[in-house]
Amino acid sequence: MIIKLDTSLVLPKFRLFQSHLTLIGLMLFYLIQGCDQSIEVDPPKTELVSTTVFEDDRTAKAVMDGVYSRMVGGLGYASGFANSITVKNGLASDELVANGAPDPFYNNNVVPSNSELERYFWEEPYQYIYTVNSILEGLDFSTGVSASLREQLQGEALFIRAFCYFYLVNDFGDVPLHLGSDYEANAKASRSSVNEVYTQIISDLSAAETLLGIDFGVSSGERIRPSSWAAKALLARVYLYTEQWDLAEVKATQLIEHSTLFEVLPNANQVFLKNSSEAIWQLMPVRPNFNTMEGYRFIATRAPVSSETVSETLLNSFESGDLRYANWIGSVSNSSGIWYFPYKYKIRLSSSLAEYSMVLRLAEQYLIRAEARTRLNKLSGALEDLNTIRNRSGLSDSGAEGSEEILQAIYKERQVELFAEWGHRWYDLKRTGLVDQVLSSVKSQWRYTAKLYPIPIKEVDRNPNISQNEGY
Repeated sequence: MIIKLDTSLVLPKFRLFQSHLTLIGLMLFYLIQGCDQSIEVDPPKTELVSTTVFEDDRTAKAVMDGVYSRMVGGLGYASGFANSITVKNGLASDELVANGAPDPFYNNNVVPSNSELERYFWEEPYQYIYTVNSILEGLDFSTGVSASLREQLQGEALFIRAFCYFYLVNDFGDVPLHLGSDYEANAKASRSSVNEVYTQIISDLSAAETLLGIDFGVSSGERIRPSSWAAKALLARVYLYTEQWDLAEVKATQLIEHSTLFEVLPNANQVFLKNSSEAIWQLMPVRPNFNTMEGYRFIATRAPVSSETVSETLLNSFESGDLRYANWIGSVSNSSGIWYFPYKYKIRLSSSLAEYSMVLRLAEQYLIRAEARTRLNKLSGALEDLNTIRNRSGLSDSGAEGSEEILQAIYKERQVELFAEWGHRWYDLKRTGLVDQVLSSVKSQWRYTAKLYPIPIKEVDRNPNISQNEGY
């Protein structure tokens, strides 16, 4: 199929950190990533003019599709593979162990010149931010895109921008806010405060919540594009992180009560299947003969294991009889010992696609609401939410009493429920103020300033308005 793109709205050059890509080059890149089709384009022009970027619905949607394809199909950031948030932040916390070569994330000694940090934790999310900013601007000038799809894509673009900034602000603290595609302004942007970044995240998610659909019709019933529910879910988390307990409770409740779409599945082995009813948003794998990269990375087939394995700290956190230990922890052994690995995803390699990469799911919303309710002194409701997750896992009701005991029980439940998913443990330790106490007891090289990663040295060198984090 031939797709012809109108390139009359093009920036003279797309530079993200001095990259020399035109906007049409960016669009082509994502289209090629997202679908195996021939593409015909007009020669790029060298000035910004007010005509359409997207010729029709198909070309507009294809660029957004390409964002998701690259997120899940790469080697870092959102992929679930070796350099992803899931793996690297799992190593930085106390839930995963690095085997083989020394890993600076595991040893908490990442330096500003670290190439993995620069490429996957800084440049990649900012590339997505640049792309969705360009999509938002392009949609403003496009006349060939239907009103319904325009709103959907605007909502998705705002959601992805907020999503990327959520991880940037939690990994680096103060970060530059890029809200447009002016590369010269972006290249000189100074760091915005954590509060300013969260304010923008909440603004973007609130707008996305209104713009996005309330079902999965846009993706033919599959849960592979952000919906209004995904915006609510991320808002609930953001409100929790910013200690707006009442709003966190409200947003989580909206999801929990929408039982026609979402439920906590009684069988833990069904949670990570494609389009599971616990899923709020998943990424659909795009690599041939692969399901999720988490499954490929984590599932060990022989001992000894050279990739990441589950830490002794995490293993010891499971209570006796916890079905998550039985269902979500795998092992291999030889005469030298036994290695345990995350086994939430059951498929390592297969041409039959049965599992999608989970990004947001309902169990987290129960734990968000439990924590928010505890902070609001709604202790009986908090225990009900906590016990919903415990009971699904074959455990009896929690015996915690009083707000402090209940909070500690919730933190522990998050540890064993959300391990090896998007760095939850790393962020929980930091936001609750427990990171120094916990990691100093299990990591000999731990230092408090390691709770934030350094700003990549190349970014500091080329932008005079960027300062370095403390300790680097």
